[in-house]
Amino acid sequence: MRTVNRIATLLLAVALLVGGVLVAVEGLLAALGRPGPLLGRWSAPLTGARWQDPPVRAVAAGLALLGLVVLAAQLRRWRPVRLPAAGHDGWHLHRRDVERRLARTVRSVPSIRRARVRVRRRGEAWRPRVTATGDPAARADVEFALRRELERLAAPGPGRIEVRLVPSRRAT
Repeated sequence: MRTVNRIATLLLAVALLVGGVLVAVEGLLAALGRPGPLLGRWSAPLTGARWQDPPVRAVAAGLALLGLVVLAAQLRRWRPVRLPAAGHDGWHLHRRDVERRLARTVRSVPSIRRARVRVRRRGEAWRPRVTATGDPAARADVEFALRRELERLAAPGPGRIEVRLVPSRRAT
C-alpha cells in the first residue's frame, strides 16, 4: 500500500502546486490591471453560481467524498510489507514469504491437511494467525512447530500465536 499512498501524495502535491501557481499568476495579473487566464473565462459562471444549483452541490459532495476516501485510506492500518528481524540491525523479511513458510511448516505437522497463515505486527512482535484443516488435538504440535520456525526466522519474541483448527470433513 506504500505505492498507492505515495502516488496519492504525489497527485495531491501536483494539484496543489498547479493551483498555487494559477492563483499567484491571477493575483499578479490582477495587481497589474490585466485579466488573468482564469478570471476572464470563469468569472461570470462562478459569480452566478448559487449553492442551491444541482451542479454546485454535486461537485461539493464529490470533493467531500474524495477527501473522506483519501483520509480513510491514510488512517487505515495496512498489513506491513516487511517484518523486522530480531536485533534491530536493519534486517527484515517479506511478510508474504514468512506467511508461506509458516503455512508449509504447519502443513508438515502430521494430521494437518491445509493451512493458511496471516502474520500481523504489533510493535516489534509478530503475531501469526493460523487457520488449518486437521485434527484439533494437534494444536500443541502446530504451536511447537510454529515457534521453532519463528526462532529460525529470527522473529522478535513471538507473543501469542492464534491457532484455529477445523476438523476435516471426509465423506463416509
